[in-house]
Parts: sequence; structure tokens; C-alpha cells
Amino acid sequence: MNSFEIKEIPGKGRAMVATKPFAVGETIFEEEPFVSRQFSWNAAYGYAACDHCMRPLETVLENVRRLANNNALIVPLAEYDPTTPWLEQFTQCQRCKVRYCSEDCRMESLNKYHRVACMGNFHTDDSHPINALNETWKKMHYPPETGTILLIVRLMAMYKQSNNKQQFLESLQSFQSLIVNTEAKIYHKMLGENFEQQMEQLFVAFCRAFADEEFAAFTTPDAFKTLMGMIGTNSQGIATSPLAEWVKKVSDLPLPDGDKAKLDEYIDDIYNKVGEFAGEFLNTEGVGLYLLQSKINHSCVPNAQSTFPYSNDIVVLKAVAAIEAGEEICISYLDECQLERSRHSRQKILKENYIFVCQCPKCQLQVTDPDETSEDEDYDDDDEMDMDDEDANMSD
Repeated sequence: MNSFEIKEIPGKGRAMVATKPFAVGETIFEEEPFVSRQFSWNAAYGYAACDHCMRPLETVLENVRRLANNNALIVPLAEYDPTTPWLEQFTQCQRCKVRYCSEDCRMESLNKYHRVACMGNFHTDDSHPINALNETWKKMHYPPETGTILLIVRLMAMYKQSNNKQQFLESLQSFQSLIVNTEAKIYHKMLGENFEQQMEQLFVAFCRAFADEEFAAFTTPDAFKTLMGMIGTNSQGIATSPLAEWVKKVSDLPLPDGDKAKLDEYIDDIYNKVGEFAGEFLNTEGVGLYLLQSKINHSCVPNAQSTFPYSNDIVVLKAVAAIEAGEEICISYLDECQLERSRHSRQKILKENYIFVCQCPKCQLQVTDPDETSEDEDYDDDDEMDMDDEDANMSD
């Protein structure tokens, strides 16, 4: 019996509600994605990951040396390298050479989408319609990435390979994406007015890649907008990192105080060296669609959190506050820094990116706060706007 249920809450809509109490730190559920994919630029920058589950395909030493651009670096306590257990299992598709962390992942991908998605010797051919589509996407969506057109490409392969296409379409419809509200002039950020020309270019490239009659239901302007809105409003970010997992393991070791201090100093030094070269781009990153996780609403005071403890795309929802039976389970769509911003700033971000106005307890408590931001937040908003303009200019 599930420890939660999906139900309609009057005045709020669909929600996930606990049917039993959860203590802090308790697992609510684990879920494999309906589909997942590494970000396009992340792959282009050389972040090696399993093509199916996004598990890292490099050792912590390889990871650190690449991120710091320094082949002389060493990593102590290598026996705690998180990739060691599956190093001997790495495999690949013999036709297109994409890599997997295990034979299980290779077979799962083959049975789910790769029989159709495999491009054979064309995987490095820039003129191939799929590669051309990806390049069109990359030119209009620079890092930091929030999605990838390759997620839709994988969905198309899943659809064509599916033995029950009606069931597949029903699963897509369950994400219930709201794309455009023409009266309120609300657009998802990937479909905003500033990007109409770019979206038209992307649509044309998409139609070229999926010109078969079998994809006709997806190659209309409205259907394409629905797909784009679906990945924009329902997708969950995924990040895996050999370095982060190694740090977590060695930091928990019962070392003598002197050794502990040396280890902490080494970790700080490694992060500094990595930061100088790679900056904030430390992880293998991508995105996934989750049938259950996508049903969870946002709150600025969340009682649950999505985690990825297995160094792959399996999401584990954990309670971060005590949850009573009958209470709604909520996560935050904002990061920790964004949660600390004013009500006005939080709601601005949520409205632009997820197309709703938050009415959580924190927002209700701050309802009389002025609709303005601090100097720091004004700077962040202006900087973000400048970046959006820059991206738009770079894409023209």
C-alpha cells in the first residue's frame, strides 16, 4: 500500500498527500524516470556519463584532473572512489559507440528507445537531422542549462518503439503541462516572446528530424509548444559527481584529528583548483521527467526534498520536516538562495518559470510585504535580464 495518494485539493488542484506519518529523514518513495537525458552542453564539455542513467563514467582522479585541467593532481583514499564498483562493467553500443555504466543499462535503453535512437556511424555527423537539431538548440540555450531538446528526441524514440502507443500518450498527458495563457500573456521562459524567432527555428529543425508520418501528431506548432512546455514545467534537474560522492564518503571516515584536518585542507584545495578552471560547472548534469515526482507541488517551506543518492537518475524523495497523515507533501522548485529572497522575488521566479502564483504558508504570511526587492536582489534581476538579452543576441 502506498504511503501517499494523489488527490484534488479544492482551490488548489492536484496534490500529493501523505497517508501515514513521516519522520525527518524518512524516505517517502524512490522512482526511476519516465525519461532522462544529459544536458547537451554538459556532454559537449566532456562530462562522461552513462547514456541511460547518467551514472559517471570516470574515476574521481580523472574527474578532478579534468575539472582542474591539471594532470599532476592526486587523490588520496582512492579506495573510496564511488565509481570503483562498476568500473569493470562499462560497456557501449557497438554501432554508435555511446557508453553505458553496465550491460543492464545498455539492455534497458535498447528495449526502451535505443533501437530507434541509435544513429550508428552518423552519431558524429553534423549534417544528421538529430545532430542539426541539437546544434540549433545549443545555439539558443547556453549554460547554465535548464533543459535539452534531446529529452524530446528520446521521447520520440520511445514513442516509435512503444508497443502501446496509447498508454505512452496517456503518460505524457499526465504531466498536465500548461504552456500559454494568451489573456495574461504568460509564457514559459523557453517560449517567451523574446525567443519566438528561435523557437520557430527549433520547430523547423525538429520537423526535419521527425519527418516520418508516424510523428505527425507531434510536428504541429501547438504540439511542439506542448512538448517544450512539458519539459520546461515538469522536468527535474539531475546531477551526479564522482568528486562530490568521494568527498561525502571520506568526510564521514573516523580519522584522527590531525588526519582529518589534512583531509579537509586537501578537499578545500581541490575545490579551489577546480573552481579556478571549471567554475560552477562541477557536475554531470541533465534532466528527467518523473511520473510521481512531477505531481508534487511547490512550497517555500517544503517538507520534502528530491535527492539522488545513487549517483544516477533515480530520485529519492525524503522528508525534511515531520509530515502527518493527511498533510500535503511539498518540495521547493527554488534553490536555497532563492528561498531566502523576498516574497516578491520568489513569486516572480515561480511565475516566469512554472506559471503559477505561490500561495504557500510563507507567502501567505508575507502577503503584506511590499512588492519590491532589496538592492542585492535588484542587481540579481538586472543581471539575469542582461544574461537573457545576451543569450537572445547570441542566438540571432
